[in-house]
Amino acid sequence: MRSIDQPLPAQEGRPKRSTAMIVLLLALLLGLQPVTTDLYLPALPALTQGFGASMVQAQLTLTALLLAFGTSQLFWGPLSDKWGRRPILLGGIFVYVISAIICALAPNMEALIAARTLQGVAMGACVMAARAIVRDLYEPTEGARVMSQALSGLGLIACTCVPVGGFLTDWMGWRWALSSLVLFALVTALLIYLYFDESLQQLNPHALQAKSLWASTKKIVCHPTFLAYSALSTASFAGLFTFLATSSFVFTQSMGLSQTVYGLLMATMSLSYIVGTFICRWLLLRISIQTCVVYAGFVSLFSGLLMLFIAYEGPEQSWFGPWAVMLPINVFLMAHGVHQPCGQSGCIAPFPEMAGTASALNGFCMMVVAFGMGTWIGTHMSNPLLTLAQGLLIWSTCLALVAWFGVRKIPLISKRETA
Repeated sequence: MRSIDQPLPAQEGRPKRSTAMIVLLLALLLGLQPVTTDLYLPALPALTQGFGASMVQAQLTLTALLLAFGTSQLFWGPLSDKWGRRPILLGGIFVYVISAIICALAPNMEALIAARTLQGVAMGACVMAARAIVRDLYEPTEGARVMSQALSGLGLIACTCVPVGGFLTDWMGWRWALSSLVLFALVTALLIYLYFDESLQQLNPHALQAKSLWASTKKIVCHPTFLAYSALSTASFAGLFTFLATSSFVFTQSMGLSQTVYGLLMATMSLSYIVGTFICRWLLLRISIQTCVVYAGFVSLFSGLLMLFIAYEGPEQSWFGPWAVMLPINVFLMAHGVHQPCGQSGCIAPFPEMAGTASALNGFCMMVVAFGMGTWIGTHMSNPLLTLAQGLLIWSTCLALVAWFGVRKIPLISKRETA
């Protein structure tokens, strides 16, 4: 078993990779998701008004992206199992750059929705491969810690997304906010090309054959470990997405805050998430993944109940304000910092020989649920704060139930046990 402090072997003609470089690359690849969604949020009301679009169309720019993101992974996962992670990463990041340019230049809402859909397809390749790389290089417990480190980096990226998006939207317009995605993707592409040769996966030449693909998919989706840990990461992401899809309307429209102030509030959310990933690593050195997840599940439930109380009782109270709304959100995000590294690494742990396919199915589950949630939110926005509270309670309750009745009873399977 490789220690996470040991350097990773190099292939001939390429530099030796350290775990630090792998964590940086993973953070950038996983960070494509908050960069693509969070940085865009402050610009959402402005571009909606600029195009004279409806609320449903505005939400579609997010939900279409996420649906494309989730669905495309079903193709990218087996393809990466057959061809390797590097070609999928390079192809995906190239398409992402092109789609980001089209988004920034979009002449109307229809073109923007189409470009965001293409962006979701490209993002699916990059994020799916990043999760699979962790399983290729590390066994489950080490993988959870490495994933936690990478997600700490994602949190740092997310900290800057909404403030930068708000600043660019306020001072230069929403097109400049979308243009910044091009720069981020170009930097990521350069580092992938220079420093990522290939992970240590064993290529599966039959991964795309219908019979083999069906057998792999059936094995994965029927496995109790995948079901429990995938449900965990899906419910946690759905709770976060509920907040992301409603937050700009809660703070900038209902409460009248500027985009810049809204961005600063969102930065506290990212900081809470980073704290959660550090707590996750600290706990994993002392207790099992299962116990860690159970603790976080009940913290999530507390945040959902608190949010519901604030939504119903808060507006009539003197203490009500932006920080009152952010309190339960920050609590939820600390628990999210535990759920995601444990969930994403745990659901692919039993499948070292088809980590790409398992990662893809997990990503697909998360995005389908997010798409459904986004569709529901788009038709229930007469009271954005109440919509946020109801959605957060639903998913925080699911997290507690999944942690207690699912994850708690299922041990992770190591690579040695599956060999």
